[in-house]
Amino acid sequence: MTEFVSETKQVPYNDDRIFAMLSDLSNLEKVKDRIPQDKIKDFEFDSDSCSLTVDPVGKVTFHIVEREPNKTIKFTTTNSPVPLFLWIQLKQVEIGDTRMRLTVRADLSPFLKPMVSKPLTEGLEKIAEVLAKLPY
Repeated sequence: MTEFVSETKQVPYNDDRIFAMLSDLSNLEKVKDRIPQDKIKDFEFDSDSCSLTVDPVGKVTFHIVEREPNKTIKFTTTNSPVPLFLWIQLKQVEIGDTRMRLTVRADLSPFLKPMVSKPLTEGLEKIAEVLAKLPY
């Protein structure tokens, strides 16, 4: 299993507010206009899952499998060319100051790993940056 970890991002909100928004994927309705339409298509979501189509990967569906209040949200893919596991980890440092880190684990073959490592790392950083700047 290969693991990719984002840089830790500072988010200027309390962990309970961030967790409430990110643990209910229907809240994506509030920010879907920030999603680049040229890169992501067929974006659909409900409270526990979201699906999107990304070229050249195809359709990917993420489903929340565990919620640990104000600390961790765990996702897995239920439709993906490569099975992925995603964790969003939160740690409140003080009131109005929470740190967020994203981790992705993927079971990559030795052939596939060099081809996807850089794009996956860069994509993870971009997602972390977007999540850190959301209006919670």
